[in-house]
Amino acid sequence: MDFIPYATQSINDDDLAAVREALTSGWLTQGPAVPRFEQAFAQRHEVAHAVAVSNATAGLHIACLALGAGPGKTVWTSPNSFVASSNGALYCGASVDFVDIDPVTRNMGVAALSEKLEQAERDGCLPAIVIPVHFSGMACDLVPMRALADRYGFKILEDASHAVGASYNNQPVGSRYADASVFSFHPVKIVTTGEGGMVTTQDAALARRLQLLRSHGITREQSELLHPDTGAWHYEQHSLGFNYRMTDIQAALGHSQLQRIEGFHAARERLAKRYDQLLANLPLRLPARVPGPGTTARSSWHLYVVEVVPGPTVPDRATVFARLREVGVGVNVHYEPIPLQPYYRGLGFHSGQFPAAEAYAAQALSIPLYPSLTDPQQDRVVAALTVALQA
Repeated sequence: MDFIPYATQSINDDDLAAVREALTSGWLTQGPAVPRFEQAFAQRHEVAHAVAVSNATAGLHIACLALGAGPGKTVWTSPNSFVASSNGALYCGASVDFVDIDPVTRNMGVAALSEKLEQAERDGCLPAIVIPVHFSGMACDLVPMRALADRYGFKILEDASHAVGASYNNQPVGSRYADASVFSFHPVKIVTTGEGGMVTTQDAALARRLQLLRSHGITREQSELLHPDTGAWHYEQHSLGFNYRMTDIQAALGHSQLQRIEGFHAARERLAKRYDQLLANLPLRLPARVPGPGTTARSSWHLYVVEVVPGPTVPDRATVFARLREVGVGVNVHYEPIPLQPYYRGLGFHSGQFPAAEAYAAQALSIPLYPSLTDPQQDRVVAALTVALQA
């Protein structure tokens, strides 16, 4: 029986043609494909500036740097995420801490954030940056988070790695509430460039800092030169940057994929709604549909995550996971809490600090969801899940 993965990329002939064109254009890197992709991405997300990078982790790193993370500064993020969400701050020499999740939305909890900020203000240790993570493609509740940022003086860096094309209150994620937002183009994400990422911002000065940091801190711009221009070869390094550039090959694929984003979203939404109906009577908690009271949102549906509701007649999550894998259903778990990773335990974190995230992680199960998943395949997933949940 064929294996059904939890996620996979969707590549068509247009994508292949775009990559072939880039390969024969004479520009494999630092050519016209990257700015074209940046412009299209910025337009789709209604933001002034988009800076392409080699991967989303690189984007988180240089965005933290550009927003002021460094020694003596603290960055907060969600414990329910991939480790890159906090690693980017550590790369800068900053300290990290976490804000527990809302058990319904699985995103950073607004109440938990507010309470932690009140305590941090009393202790004189407010964060410089807060990184809310749009888990599974559902936006965090950004209006109250923005109000808290304005009150307490921290920057908001959205980890929108799951949320390409998602929206919050009828505006694209990355367009309004954050100081900067980072998106991922890993193969299992909404659109792919193989590896790759994008940082968006409305701030021109911040965008320029990001552009310099992704390319060794080097500039050739006449207006930025500190020494006389000695010729067309002249360049100057003004800061310690990195080689975090995206290639033209990747950008060509990303630009082609971006043209199909509405179709990708529509397919994912249809499958998610179908799961809602097919799974309604099983002992599972299903994904939330809105990020907070009085809000609207369109999830990108990067993941469809259920939670196995514990009970005397329900096997534990590990048993359900194993049973599904045995019959070729490629479920996964997103995520084991970052603070409980051995490296982070070495920084002083321990079990019990983030109870909502830990309780969620003990029950979470990502089931297959991607545009090319067929109805018969989805029916097979549901049938297998139904059997796996039996005692």
